[in-house]
Amino acid sequence: MTTRSRVMHCSPQDVFDVLADGWLYTTWVVGAARIRDVDPDWPRPGTRIHHSVGLWPAMTDDTTHVVACEPPRRLALTARAWPGGEANIEITVEPHDDGCEVSLFEEISSGPGKFVPKILQDIAIGLRNDESLTRLAMLSEGRKRGSGSGGGGSAD
Repeated sequence: MTTRSRVMHCSPQDVFDVLADGWLYTTWVVGAARIRDVDPDWPRPGTRIHHSVGLWPAMTDDTTHVVACEPPRRLALTARAWPGGEANIEITVEPHDDGCEVSLFEEISSGPGKFVPKILQDIAIGLRNDESLTRLAMLSEGRKRGSGSGGGGSAD
């Protein structure tokens, strides 16, 4: 299982607000190309994001579904990208003196990727998840800045 963490200068709720918006998935998840649909009750356990992965014109349509959701501190997912395979993902958000610490755990659970040597899996997943956490931080920290300034944030 590959784990990456990052301190974000915002509240755990700011991070979870981004995680709870399934339409933002392709904004922060490296490799996700487009969102086709989001189940109405996302991120309730059992709900799905219907996404595409890859580069046009060779994209694959698949889904990611919620295994567990404990706002604002934990989201567990199963991401599918067949024929590539499936991965178990867990995102945890813990308070930190500077805001919060977000950890992203990922493990290939099935498919051809499972046969790739563990060290190579860890390198590839780690690099991808470092960038995903950077993107998640930008979105989450931007929500914090926009919430009190009258501009630039969401209108929730």
